[in-house]
Amino acid sequence: MTNSPADRVTGWRWAPAWVLAFVALWPAPGYAEAVLVIGALIAMYMLVRARFRGGTQLLSGQAWALTTLMFAAYWVPRLVSAFDTFDPPRALLDAAADLRHLPFLWLVAASVANADSRRKTFAGLGIIVLVWVADALLQAMTGTSPIFNLLDHAKHAISGRGMCPADASLVVDRLSGFLGPCNLKLGQVVASLSPFLLYEAARRFRAAGWLVAAAGVGIVIVLAGSRASWITYGLVLVLSGWRLLGWKRLMGVFAFGAVALALLTVSVPQVRERIERTTLVLAGDHRDVDSALSGRGRIWSAATCMVKDHPFNGVGVRRFRDAFPSCDPLPGQRAEWGEGPALHAHQIVLEILSETGFLGLILWLAGAAQAWRAWRYADPEARMHARPAMYALVVTVFPFNTHLAFYSTFWGGLTLMLFALYAGSLYATDRTPTVTADA
Repeated sequence: MTNSPADRVTGWRWAPAWVLAFVALWPAPGYAEAVLVIGALIAMYMLVRARFRGGTQLLSGQAWALTTLMFAAYWVPRLVSAFDTFDPPRALLDAAADLRHLPFLWLVAASVANADSRRKTFAGLGIIVLVWVADALLQAMTGTSPIFNLLDHAKHAISGRGMCPADASLVVDRLSGFLGPCNLKLGQVVASLSPFLLYEAARRFRAAGWLVAAAGVGIVIVLAGSRASWITYGLVLVLSGWRLLGWKRLMGVFAFGAVALALLTVSVPQVRERIERTTLVLAGDHRDVDSALSGRGRIWSAATCMVKDHPFNGVGVRRFRDAFPSCDPLPGQRAEWGEGPALHAHQIVLEILSETGFLGLILWLAGAAQAWRAWRYADPEARMHARPAMYALVVTVFPFNTHLAFYSTFWGGLTLMLFALYAGSLYATDRTPTVTADA
């Protein structure tokens, strides 16, 4: 049975521009948040209008359902954890505020609902990452990020203050790029979104384009200094490269990368320091291991303590810092990260368990199982459409890595966006329909 023309999903032609504006404005959180809220209101209006017209004009029912379910797997643990946390009224208010993401995620899913929109969105994300990479390479050569410099001057002109404190750049030991020296997330952001750049480079220029883009991104990620992003990007290269290059040529890529890393280690003191710190893991002493992990061992021990003390619904989302002093295994000793408590668990499984308990983990696993089920039963054409978003989502939540906080405004927003891009592209409306007999 086929849908009538009135019931066909058409998406919204301005949805890609809205999503790309949201990503491009990440260095200015207030403006990005305004785009999110206004986009959420537009999505709600369009969904209501489409329903009264007798069809789902924004996105398919399957995409709507999968996006909503994955958001629920993320949000319900936050809600349940709020009831007996340190400040329940504030936690409940924060959980209610997070509902603004849901209609915006429907808009994100609509931005990849058909071939034309998906091409614009994926290509736009690839171009944004390319600009970030070029900007970071210029910073590596000149010492200044043109994008951040422009934003900093604009902020000074508007408010009389810069994007970062004046002394922030004095303590930076890595490439900061467009986010600036007080927001050192360049490596993680570029690594997580790099599948879109590599996909676009391969689509336009085949293997040569992929190789050039991969080399540029790799240099930036190494210089950005986050070793977690090195692991993330290694996964990206494996997932996106083996189909295009084959395993033998892909191994050559990793061999070239190892040589490049060795050269950067010799020539760049900051890279050498991180390699030397990483090798402390081999020393065997628990203090050396904790130093190699930048204090992660101490943080993970505290997270395990929180899980034991609050197994059902955790200590509350974003309340890790409040619970840390009572679970600190080395109270009174200076931590590898400096003064003050740890802010989050730095690992997705421990973050979910410590902040939302086993109930939260079960709900997250249920969402992951549904996402995998959708992929498993999708036809090959649908998988092809969704592959860049799927790669980005998989490497971002890869459990055998350290992470930024998934319940923070920035990293949580990025992850939720990838949820919606995956659901919307997997259930896009331009794939060849499967003909079935009516029951």
